[in-house]
Amino acid sequence: MSRQITLADGRTVEVDCLSCALTSGLIASTGGVIYESKHFHVHQDVAYPIRGLVILASKRHFYCMDELSVEERMEYISLIHKIRSEQRSRLGIDKVYYFYNEDTTHHFHMWMVPRYEWMEQFGNSVESLRPVLLHARNQMNNEENMKAVIEGIKELREGLRHFESSTG
Repeated sequence: MSRQITLADGRTVEVDCLSCALTSGLIASTGGVIYESKHFHVHQDVAYPIRGLVILASKRHFYCMDELSVEERMEYISLIHKIRSEQRSRLGIDKVYYFYNEDTTHHFHMWMVPRYEWMEQFGNSVESLRPVLLHARNQMNNEENMKAVIEGIKELREGLRHFESSTG
């Protein structure tokens, strides 16, 4: 069932599954792919312009954590660890909210949402995520912020470039 989605850059797309469209390359993610492996696709969230907000999406279309294969599980936890390490070392991100849900309209993916000082006005719990994301989409969609988002993508891409060789 197709639905319309507005991306952070203002494009409106109609897709059955946004994650499938992104991981297959049908839709280009903001700033391009950060990292891609056999099982996963790492990209900036296309709807919310927050520097360092990463989506780790499976390439295979499924919804629930317990559907991961053994090989996917091993790669998944290694990627989460490496992405988080690069968020801290390259972008100076001290805190991250990890968000994953199984009642999504997209397939299996996890959001890694950095916490910045400006977000404190919305609270300091998972309940603050929605207002933070809406604020970013509605108030931070400007040239200066998008430049910072794109620079963050480049930094993370560089940090993850040698991930496979470092995991053996």
